[in-house]
Amino acid sequence: MSTPDLLYSEAEDDLRAAVRSLLTDRCPPATVLSQAESGRAHDVALWGALGTEMGTAGLLVPDKLGGQGATAREAAVVMEELGRAVAPVPYLTSAVLAATVLLGCDTDQEPVARLLAALAEGRTVGALALPLSTAAGGPGTPAATVRADDDGTLSGQVSGVAGAAGADVLLVPAGGADGYGLYAVETAETSVSVEPLTSLDLTRPLAAVTLTGAPARKLAGPDRAAAAIGRALLTGAGLLASEQLGVAEWCLTETVRHTKERHQFGRPIGSFQALKHRMAALWLELVSARATARYAADALATDSPDTPVAVAVAQAHCAEVAVRAAEECVQLHGGIGMTWEHPAHLYLKRAKSDEIALGTPGRHRQALAGLVDLTAPTG
Repeated sequence: MSTPDLLYSEAEDDLRAAVRSLLTDRCPPATVLSQAESGRAHDVALWGALGTEMGTAGLLVPDKLGGQGATAREAAVVMEELGRAVAPVPYLTSAVLAATVLLGCDTDQEPVARLLAALAEGRTVGALALPLSTAAGGPGTPAATVRADDDGTLSGQVSGVAGAAGADVLLVPAGGADGYGLYAVETAETSVSVEPLTSLDLTRPLAAVTLTGAPARKLAGPDRAAAAIGRALLTGAGLLASEQLGVAEWCLTETVRHTKERHQFGRPIGSFQALKHRMAALWLELVSARATARYAADALATDSPDTPVAVAVAQAHCAEVAVRAAEECVQLHGGIGMTWEHPAHLYLKRAKSDEIALGTPGRHRQALAGLVDLTAPTG
């Protein structure tokens, strides 16, 4: 097995520069705050520029299916930049989770191929109808709280679904007479209700989805549906680590900038040794987080047999680093860090929300122990 290359390629650096330039221009902190207060599910204009015009919505989709034919490494670069900007766009929910679960279905089937192409173009927004807290690699298949009836309709409720508000199509796991399956449901149907929930992270809102005899298209049967959902959750968790890395990077960079400019007793507060130590310790954690996030992205890109281990390590570490960085950012900004006008709270909320998304750090450590045959201590 070849040694993974964790350095960024020239193409990845070019992609980063393009995405960062767009987000700097179209997604400054004031715009993110305005979007958070608007009640809209996501920034439609920004998603159009990022997902459709720039083509990032189809990075994970092969060329022959209407996408860009890139890999998880490129998608991870986009996730990093979205984390740095806490951008209110459905990239994780549509371009990663929804697209990946469709790739796990039979793409030779016309309904699957057509929907996948629409997601890849960014003109259709999809969402996987599972609670955002659903862990990758959990025991068995995620439980279906929706039932498929004999007449081809779905009924039931799923709560805590990220990306459902603002989605055009929901990919719904459901159980029925034929067993577990994956179905596509159009949100425009009157039998589909998407009720926004009070979410900690206003830039990635959650919703409760209620289906009452909703017309649905079956995309995959029991075995294929379970495998596709499992792969999508694993991919989402692996790439989420890159978003957490981006959140932590912005927090450290902004904190260093602030402590250089803020003066007390006639000198920058960043020159105080205690604060230097705190920021240096955070920088060291950030270096480790980058290594684990990059390894997870590379493992996903190369379909490495170590992928479950790489993802579990990345999530167990990056989630906690992002929260620590955001907390330090708020604390070291003093009083201004506690205000609504300063964007620090957006990063803390995204970090805390990401910490429980697709499995908590403790859940990933538990999975890692099982993967490497590490027995938990007793007594």
